[in-house]
Amino acid sequence: MTTLADPVPGGRPGDLRRVAELTANLAARGVRGIVLAYVDTAGVSRVKTIPTARLESAVTWGIGMSPVFDTFLAHDSIVTTDVLGSPDGDLRLYPDLDQLTVLAGQPGWAWAPVDRITQEGARHPGCSRTFLRRIVADAAARHGLAFKAAVEVEWAVGLASAPDGEFVPAVTGPAYGAVRQVELSDCTADLLAAFAAQGVEVDQIHPEYAAGQFEISVGTLDPVAAADRSVLVRQTIRAVAARHGLRVSFAPAVLAEGVGNGGHLHLSCWRGGANLHAGGEGRYGMTAEAESFLAGVLAHLPALTAVTAPSPASYLRLKPSQWAGVFTAWGRETREAALRVVTGTAGRQDQDANLEVKPVDLAANPYLALGCVIAAGLDGITAGRPLSGEITGDPARYEPDEAAALGVRRLPESLPQAVEEFRADQVLWDALGPVLADAVTAVRLGETAVVEGLDDARVAAAYRWTY
Repeated sequence: MTTLADPVPGGRPGDLRRVAELTANLAARGVRGIVLAYVDTAGVSRVKTIPTARLESAVTWGIGMSPVFDTFLAHDSIVTTDVLGSPDGDLRLYPDLDQLTVLAGQPGWAWAPVDRITQEGARHPGCSRTFLRRIVADAAARHGLAFKAAVEVEWAVGLASAPDGEFVPAVTGPAYGAVRQVELSDCTADLLAAFAAQGVEVDQIHPEYAAGQFEISVGTLDPVAAADRSVLVRQTIRAVAARHGLRVSFAPAVLAEGVGNGGHLHLSCWRGGANLHAGGEGRYGMTAEAESFLAGVLAHLPALTAVTAPSPASYLRLKPSQWAGVFTAWGRETREAALRVVTGTAGRQDQDANLEVKPVDLAANPYLALGCVIAAGLDGITAGRPLSGEITGDPARYEPDEAAALGVRRLPESLPQAVEEFRADQVLWDALGPVLADAVTAVRLGETAVVEGLDDARVAAAYRWTY
């Protein structure tokens, strides 16, 4: 479990009791430095690092960082809003000791996610991790709900020796093929060892569809910890791959054509230890609240796309008939539907039933993505939204009148379209708050301007090694 309390200047009492013991333990294990990790509005993992001996100071008083990073674009240029993007001001980064992890793939280093507060000790309204923690706490207080979540991670493995900027797959062989698994077996074995050492529960790791592509699925956690884990998993994959002379890309589209990298979200609602997606009287065992939660996410999907598919490269991936889920539709185990209802194997439904959100990639800030999806689902519960009829097969096959009757519409086909949907969605704006919502809008429009006039191949190349 993650710490749900906000950091405070001077440190939380529990953290202060622990930090001396943790520092001594880290030093005994040869840890020289600590990576303080956060994800910016553009979805880029950014860090500050401190010597291990400075952990107590970081926990007590934080580490300084400019708020300007909330409006960084993926390529490090800066846009502005009414309150963000200037060179003025400072924030404090506070590590979450519950998630402090010794990095098996980076000897001498540990890692911890951070929350950001102002110098005056208030929540920073642009902190995406704080936003998700608030959404989870509000769901518990107002609805008695808890959540289990996981983020799938897909990546393409290339040769580090390839010409600068180019992607040359490090493995051959067919999709999901044994050839590909054997060729990368040393690296993936080291990955499994690293994840085990770091306490990351791995469900499966295997070759995927696209050239050089692999996927890892990890165990569920509370949403904040699940988002933390997604960042840690990618940090580990990068580090272990580099030790094998490989380079990895988590970009939505490594190449302009073909299947891209997804970052599907898995989410289930729980109350009193019971899974609301199983054992109910609704379709496939869903309770009425689970159906309304799904209906809420479905209703807000076009606007959610600005958060879950935030890069111009995302729209090279979001194409029909490629299992990317580009229509507002749901179905049981239907991988072309944007929302896939996973019922689980007989005998495991009460534990495994969940909702998979498919139009998500790893350019998305996982804290923003999970928080906004949960906010959309809670809106469905509050409004008692009825769930539309399910679809089977590929929704691209429907004639316009059939699609309209089922409520099936195409999700935005470009980032500007997604921003327009987002701007019109008051529920998401209210959930994020004006500072963070303005940052999302400004950063998305900034990314749009960066790629204006570029063809698909140049867009893919521009973001290939960013995420």
